[in-house]
Amino acid sequence: MTAHRRIVLASSVAGAAIVALDGTVLTVVQPTLQRELGASLAQVQWTSTAYLVAVASLLVSAGRVGDRYGHQRVFGVGMLGFGVASAGIGLAPGVGWVIGLRFVQGVFGALLQPATLGMLRAAFPPDRLGMPIAVRTSVIGVAGAAGPLVGGALVGAVGWRAVFFLNVVPSLVFGVLALVAPEPHRERASVVRFDLLGALLLALSLASLVQTLVDLPGSAAGLALSALAGLAFVRHERRGAQPLLPPDVVGSAAIRGALGMLLAASAAFSGTLFVVTYFLQGAMGLGPFQSALRGLPLAAAMVLAAPATAVVLRRAGARRTAGAAMVVVALAVLVLSRASDTVAVCGGFALLGAGFGAVMVAGTHVVVREAEVESAGVAGGLKQTAVNVGPTLGVAAGSALMAGSGRESALVMLAAVALTGSLACLVLPGRTVASLTHPPVTGDRAGVPAGR
Repeated sequence: MTAHRRIVLASSVAGAAIVALDGTVLTVVQPTLQRELGASLAQVQWTSTAYLVAVASLLVSAGRVGDRYGHQRVFGVGMLGFGVASAGIGLAPGVGWVIGLRFVQGVFGALLQPATLGMLRAAFPPDRLGMPIAVRTSVIGVAGAAGPLVGGALVGAVGWRAVFFLNVVPSLVFGVLALVAPEPHRERASVVRFDLLGALLLALSLASLVQTLVDLPGSAAGLALSALAGLAFVRHERRGAQPLLPPDVVGSAAIRGALGMLLAASAAFSGTLFVVTYFLQGAMGLGPFQSALRGLPLAAAMVLAAPATAVVLRRAGARRTAGAAMVVVALAVLVLSRASDTVAVCGGFALLGAGFGAVMVAGTHVVVREAEVESAGVAGGLKQTAVNVGPTLGVAAGSALMAGSGRESALVMLAAVALTGSLACLVLPGRTVASLTHPPVTGDRAGVPAGR
């Protein structure tokens, strides 16, 4: 691996890990933050909602900006802004400042996330993307598991403000490195006009959707606004000469299938974690730290599954690999629906981590590989949007189902979501067909059955 590829991989992993760590530690600090700042429950909830609305509504547009101006440059700006906003939150005098800076943090988070995938697509050949994506997924799993543990320890020993200073130094270091390091020569995409109206319509649609889901049960006004803005966006895209979503991305059945699969898997995964956490801290009477310990098998399995999936992808193809992984996710949710003791819960979490880790690697690999280099940022933005909106859908559904039918019924429905998502795997590429004179192509593209 060349020095440039090592730097790109380290930067991509660092960016993804910082975002994952930031998201998981926040849930631990919110009770203390509420008490010390004298905030209401609604204000504390907005510390999460403000970030989510900003990041989900801007990811695709940020990816397009990266395609036009360079992913390394956009990544550097995103990392620097994310770090400065984090430091600001740690120094915030009141909850209003926290909410506002969380929104700002979401804007910069939207810039850096698609860029982490766009840089990988530009630096690595398509047939060598599997392992870098697997490493990235493994580190996300570690960061997600470490967040509650590290956050709980810091809150108890130092205070809630210390949590937000965790990622300041690495954000600034990698941000500066990305801006000062020379970017390899690439074909300029600046001749493509940025579709501002399309970006605004998409942002309005996604922001309204996320806000409505977070505030359930609420009025239908937000959902109606999301639908109207979405329809206007589709109409605008069809008529535009230079749409926000390039035809090579939205026209790819494989990319659409991978996005649908990732949306369903993320919804089932996060909805299950939400429901099971309430069970652990309610029926089983565990504290937040003890609940986090029960989730360690999930992180461990996710870390182990990611590199193994990269190997399986080469031998079995994305269609079979992702399909099997989605079935494992559904099976894990069913196990957790009947779990009543620590052993069963840990076993279910291990299955869930293995299945979800494999889905993430396979789905990300398809999205990044199938997109053209010039559209890698948009593809990465769509992928990140799916894994940001999916959890919102899953938590909203899990909360409503648990309140109406109880834990077991809620988890059975979430397992059904995972199985339904597995149908999207049918359009994913099959096993790679080797060639001595041409680059590897999938069975679908080679014109021969992939399973032979």
